[in-house]
Amino acid sequence: MCGKEWYAFAQRAIYHHAKSNRPAEAIVPALWVPMPPEQLPGPAERLQFNHRAFGDRYVTDGLYGLIKLRIFAEEYEAAVYELAKRIVSVADTIRLAPGSPVEFRQAPSAFGRPSVGPRPMHVTVAAPTSHDLPPGRSADYYGKQSQDWNPYHPDSARPLAYVAQDLVRSLNYQPTVSSFDHEPLPAAGQPPTRPEILLIDRWALENEERCRKLAAFDAHPHPWVSVVVPWNRDDPDSRDAEAELIEKLERTMPHQMSHGRAACQAAAKGVYSMEAFGHLLPQVAEAAAQEYLRHAEAFPPAPPGGGSHSERPRLRGPMADYSTTHYVPNMRDIAPEAEDTDDSQS
Repeated sequence: MCGKEWYAFAQRAIYHHAKSNRPAEAIVPALWVPMPPEQLPGPAERLQFNHRAFGDRYVTDGLYGLIKLRIFAEEYEAAVYELAKRIVSVADTIRLAPGSPVEFRQAPSAFGRPSVGPRPMHVTVAAPTSHDLPPGRSADYYGKQSQDWNPYHPDSARPLAYVAQDLVRSLNYQPTVSSFDHEPLPAAGQPPTRPEILLIDRWALENEERCRKLAAFDAHPHPWVSVVVPWNRDDPDSRDAEAELIEKLERTMPHQMSHGRAACQAAAKGVYSMEAFGHLLPQVAEAAAQEYLRHAEAFPPAPPGGGSHSERPRLRGPMADYSTTHYVPNMRDIAPEAEDTDDSQS
């Protein structure tokens, strides 16, 4: 339950960062009892905060310890006073806009489930750069690298790949980002090394070399890769060319456009706002993680004493660190024409 609350609050800070390009640390931690850093959930461990400002005894005993012993009454009052000042200071200096309502029962936990190591998730961007734009395409949405693509400009001031990275990190993954142009195509039949989210700008297909590479990628199934197609209908260039670019993407990547869960198909049809993107990403990340578990190589541990395996093999390595949560996104502003053609995976 705490992880769900943390997720809901973290989304507001991520959207603030996306819209203003200024990070916001709006969660104020309080120590009830001290804990070793390695026992904290990932999002809590990453918080940068100096608890010693509230007193040395607070650091060693926490609020619970100060409450239980009367001799620490002054230390307790001082710690609570400093905590209250910190809360007021954050409220005055960091103005977060209200967030969209979160369906609490269906929201994922920011803490995930206990794991024995990091859970990688890769974000790949297939988009032009400001140096190779199609004729007549506005440069307002692009930068020096594909990762600088910002489809929701001017509503967002931050490249979408890094917003996606923050959203994935808020689900307790360890995300990385790269350009599709610089990634080698996996060999047919090769097991995956990580789950992946592929962000595609339909304008990227105007480059013939990139278009051929996307077609070659689609020629072999990669179910551990969830495709997301952000699309801004307030962008006049995109609005005017929408029908033509949709047809070209569907012709180039027919498999990715028609397979997978309903949410994944909706993501491939077009995601029309930053808020819809944020609602959808947990679902497509979960789909990629589950398919990764299904297709990655399993390495059963050696049996004790060198004997034969007498029980079902257990996963080890990166696969052992994955666990999933069920989350249904708010489908508003996501392509309404998408239908679920794979009921078995709903």
